[in-house]
Amino acid sequence: MAGESTDCGTGTSGGGEPEASDSLRTFGAVVQALREHAGLSREEFGTLVGFSKHTVASVEQGRRMPDPDFVEGAEPHLGNTGALRAAAPHLSRKAGLASWFRQWARLEAAAISLYTYECRVVPGLLQTEAYARAVSLNVPPMPDPEELEQRIAARLARQQLLAVTRKPPTAFSFIVEQAVLERCTGGEEVTRELLDHLVELVERNWNVEVQVMPTRRVSHAGLDGPLQLAEAPEHRWFGYSEGQKNGRLIADLKEISVLQQRYAKLRSQALSPEESLGLLKRMRGAL
Repeated sequence: MAGESTDCGTGTSGGGEPEASDSLRTFGAVVQALREHAGLSREEFGTLVGFSKHTVASVEQGRRMPDPDFVEGAEPHLGNTGALRAAAPHLSRKAGLASWFRQWARLEAAAISLYTYECRVVPGLLQTEAYARAVSLNVPPMPDPEELEQRIAARLARQQLLAVTRKPPTAFSFIVEQAVLERCTGGEEVTRELLDHLVELVERNWNVEVQVMPTRRVSHAGLDGPLQLAEAPEHRWFGYSEGQKNGRLIADLKEISVLQQRYAKLRSQALSPEESLGLLKRMRGAL
């Protein structure tokens, strides 16, 4: 989960994350004005650019860093002036990361491979806005409204790392427990949107692999809890583990070897990516 508990840093569930910046809010306002000038609803515009209406709303309200694919897809439908493309590189967000997570955040941003096993909540990089909000409101202490919006904005902004247009695109592997998806955090509507988002993400992003760990599993290599592994550009590996209100960056080669062995075993024990996609679709259809 990597700093993603309710008041940690990476964005599975909680706070201490970057705030939305003025540049994000300004960019979003311009997108909204151009969209409305073109006579498009958020849902219509989302269909044209290949993103959900919820993503469009998050970008327009300055809560989400726009994915490069979003910017490229938006230009032809919003006048094709190049203004959005020119503005995108200058967008920023404030720091505000939990102190124990900052090192991992830098590694995550530069990683060429990132592996995540999660048994508590859906990883922050895969969350929807509604799911992130539900998780943040579930674990005490309750954040004040401003802090809550900062957490959610930061979490959604991090999802630009998933873009296939990054050079080079990061290779992502996620293993998520089936029980986490079946928990129905936030209610059925939030879960429906989350499952739709996961299916869309897997089908659109060839660099993102999602595997579901079945609830019934006689052998399970992840019983010691969640773990993350990141491969830096120079091909050195780092690990990260997290507990209540703390996180630990792991650089020791022997410890990394153990985590890699565990993750390899987890991959073999989980459903295949194809089987997992099928399960996600069946779970969505059952709601």
